[in-house]
Amino acid sequence: MFSTIFRALLVAVCVSQTGLVFGQYIIAHRGASHDAPENTLAAFRLAWERGADGVEGDFYLTSDGHIVCIHDRETKRVATENYIVAETTFEKLRTLDVGSWKDPKWKGEKIPSIEEVLALVPKGKKIFIELKIGPEIVEPLEKALKASNLSPEQIVIISFDAAAIEACEKRMPHLRSHWLAGYKEQEDGSWKPTASEVTQTVNRIGADGLGSHANLEFFDKDFLKKYRATGVDEFHVWTVNKPTVAKHYQQLGAWSITTDRPGWLRKQLAKPLATK
Repeated sequence: MFSTIFRALLVAVCVSQTGLVFGQYIIAHRGASHDAPENTLAAFRLAWERGADGVEGDFYLTSDGHIVCIHDRETKRVATENYIVAETTFEKLRTLDVGSWKDPKWKGEKIPSIEEVLALVPKGKKIFIELKIGPEIVEPLEKALKASNLSPEQIVIISFDAAAIEACEKRMPHLRSHWLAGYKEQEDGSWKPTASEVTQTVNRIGADGLGSHANLEFFDKDFLKKYRATGVDEFHVWTVNKPTVAKHYQQLGAWSITTDRPGWLRKQLAKPLATK
């Protein structure tokens, strides 16, 4: 409790004296994916070299029960051959080159297993594990995490699938979890989901916070006021590659900011805000 109060006071001082909020975690989106092929060991290694506080990766189950790191349900965007991940064995997926599409220098990069990704996380750094499917991935995920050398403080589980997050909270309540929300503008000009709907979902499934699309049109100060009204406070934003957007959410108290360019964005955030 004391540490929470102290952190809040420190944030307030930083805001009032400098116009900036320091302390947000900078999370590398699919690794340092601006410069390296997304969701590969090369991208994660580069993220650590660039000083990221954490990495974010996307995870599916293969047909034979392995957890692999890839964003799409099929491989056609990042490989020359197309396979549906859930219908393909781990061994078959490992034959694919998922680096050359980015640049020939990345030729030979493979789809990594979750065990390989976890093994690269340095002490004191974080990994955001995005579950791309439902609760069926939770049990094998729990086994992989138990077998790793990571501490609970290093792990954040995120997903758009509310049932998957709820299952994680039941099986692994000691780990931090965030439910992810993107927003769509309706024909009448309103946006969905609303702040109330987001808060209800986060509370219902027992998530520790919200992972939000950085939508300046909707996810703003008023939204966060409603979101925090029921006692839920923690949120992070994705995917932020513009310094002005990052600073906006930094000032609003984002717990973390996910970006394709972790090293570059950190340098931008260290610069003072322009004065009128």
